[in-house]
Amino acid sequence: MLTSQLLQSSFIPTFYSSRRRAPGFPSSVTQRNGPIEAKIREIFMPALSSTMTEGKIVSWIRSEGDKLTKGESVVVVESDKADMDVESFYDGYLAAILVDEGLSANVGSTIALLAETEEEIALAQSKRTASPSPPVTADANEVKKAPEEIPAKVALKQIIESSNANVGSTGSALHPASDGGKRVVASPYAKKLAKEMTVDLRKVVGTGPNGRVIARDIEAYLSAVKITPKDDVSMGKEAATPKCLELGSVVPFSSMQNAVSRNMLESLSVPVFRVGYTVTTDALDALYKKIKSKGVTMTALLAKATALALVQHPVVNSSCRDGNSFTYNSHINIAVAVAIDGGLVTPVLQDADKVDIYSLSRKWKELVERAKSKQLQPNEYSTGTFTLSNLGMFGVDRFDAILPPGTGAIMAVGGSRPTAVGTKDGRIGIKTQMQVNVTADHRIIYGADLAAFLQTFSKIIEDPKDLTF
Repeated sequence: MLTSQLLQSSFIPTFYSSRRRAPGFPSSVTQRNGPIEAKIREIFMPALSSTMTEGKIVSWIRSEGDKLTKGESVVVVESDKADMDVESFYDGYLAAILVDEGLSANVGSTIALLAETEEEIALAQSKRTASPSPPVTADANEVKKAPEEIPAKVALKQIIESSNANVGSTGSALHPASDGGKRVVASPYAKKLAKEMTVDLRKVVGTGPNGRVIARDIEAYLSAVKITPKDDVSMGKEAATPKCLELGSVVPFSSMQNAVSRNMLESLSVPVFRVGYTVTTDALDALYKKIKSKGVTMTALLAKATALALVQHPVVNSSCRDGNSFTYNSHINIAVAVAIDGGLVTPVLQDADKVDIYSLSRKWKELVERAKSKQLQPNEYSTGTFTLSNLGMFGVDRFDAILPPGTGAIMAVGGSRPTAVGTKDGRIGIKTQMQVNVTADHRIIYGADLAAFLQTFSKIIEDPKDLTF
């Protein structure tokens, strides 16, 4: 007979502005049969985004038996778009971890047990087998063991190990963030970098919160042993060669790929149409060369020009979510597609029409950096009202983009190239031009709307003085 009372609880993600419970995870006390002898709370996999159906445990920051305080980061969860630190909603002790690192669990399933007092830890652990096991799956990278390490990697590992005696000031036998040697606390990106460079995290001193190892700590350690990521590449061609793929093997989707797949299938239900336009970019190119040294990016310039055009054409910035009505969005948030390892994410430049180009460029660089390390907050990738996709940097001259669900339009931007054009006086001239193609939801946006928007966008690009105001 179950003699303890299991209380439903959850962790809360750190991006919540206040310490309130994540939606969908009740924390109320539920009476069970039998006398109440202890309070053991089930810790559920939280929903970190509206599209998340399962989450992968990247790392447990705390270990079994550790005392937790409300609001303390306990576990890092990989959602469909980012890795998020998740906090405890209660004080207590982490009694039992049910889903280990590298495994996935459905949203709402139990991933750990939290005991109210230290004396109740053993009781909670005894209930580990009695609790229904959450549906878990192993990561594809864990199922298939990696090929044998290439000689350059082995050599690098030997060099680092042989240098440990000379880096006493940089590393120690017991890491300060290892909590008694049980588990090293490190950011997901730091763990990835350490794995790539075959660095033992226990020998790296963390400078992050509570001694957490972060990426710059790995780089400092590598510098101390006179090995850097650049040196690793310079060791030989083999070191720069990606891991071999086993041809014919079946690889399950990652969390991000599952999210992309769902969104693409949902987009097929939207009736769309496409309009293309040729834009002369000589003036924009000249402006970019002039202010590039001040940190301005071409992506920020295109986003700013798009936002200023949307101010004059709000219907192109609108969205239809229920099929029966549409919304004139009160903010102009430009989402820009970014390819990252294992998928695609769309960081959002919020209120791009109101932010100056220099601040916009700085914000964009920060977003890209966090996107590539999977550290974006949900509001930084899920609040776009209009999307840009730019393949021009890869030499693509034109393409069509798929409309993201919940938005009205997406613009595909091709590369600029010198083009022979006829002038008004009948002569042949050379102008730098780029092709843009817009895909739009035909339920709310019509051909004339897009044509007018593209004309305005073209005028801004061809006379970009307003972009720097």
